[in-house]
Amino acid sequence: MFTGSAKELTDLARRFTEPANATHRQYEALRAYFVEGLSGAEAARRFGYTPGSFRILVHHFRRDPDRAFFIPPAKGPHAAPKADPLRDRIVELRKQNLSIYDISRALHDEGRPLGPVAVSQVLKAEGFARLPQRADDERPPGPRPTAADVADVRRLDLTPRQLRTRFGGLFLFLPTLASIPFDLIARQAGLPGSRMIPAGCALRSLLALKLFGTARHPHVMSAVLDEGLALFAGLNAIPKRSFLTEYSCRIDPACYPKLMRSGSMP
Repeated sequence: MFTGSAKELTDLARRFTEPANATHRQYEALRAYFVEGLSGAEAARRFGYTPGSFRILVHHFRRDPDRAFFIPPAKGPHAAPKADPLRDRIVELRKQNLSIYDISRALHDEGRPLGPVAVSQVLKAEGFARLPQRADDERPPGPRPTAADVADVRRLDLTPRQLRTRFGGLFLFLPTLASIPFDLIARQAGLPGSRMIPAGCALRSLLALKLFGTARHPHVMSAVLDEGLALFAGLNAIPKRSFLTEYSCRIDPACYPKLMRSGSMP
């Protein structure tokens, strides 16, 4: 005959309902989803996962349903003992959908600095998957990098004004360029362009980087806010890395003989 009190029953039940380690937590979350029939959102909320990280957990379990449970996480040389006192706080912040960088900054502001790598190790040990890509409105408030305008010749502002630029030397070439029917040659050769970035503007953008000595198109990203570089190309903003890198791949091979005759190879 059972003689235990109701309190003893409650305390023992908590051993099952409140997982003590990451592996047990994963087991209970997956059991609630597959056995109890909870929805993914309900199971994630009950066990402290974000919907995205729980979907990843389910995906991994479907691929390896024979994985072992109820074993402690392996301890190796990559342990982060400095993070142990902050473990609960890190888990609490992750439940607010913060990235490892957000958590690292929050801990620094609290006077308990810990790097993103150490935060990542704690979250991995606790069974958290990587956050899915978030939209800007899902990120916590804080300073963000300035976004450059989209290149669009229709938004070019030629109002007289002064501006600072690293590319002032490029304008020494303008008299020579003005003597060449640059845009006409680009159109007659059939080079790719659009209403936002005509072929002539695309060529001047590529030419500007060559004249300035920029070795690779990806380096343009450090100058996307420079008005002088965009003005030389005849645009409101210089095209971004992906456009410039892929431009030559979009040229029809039939255009090359015309370009060779005109001497305007990009």
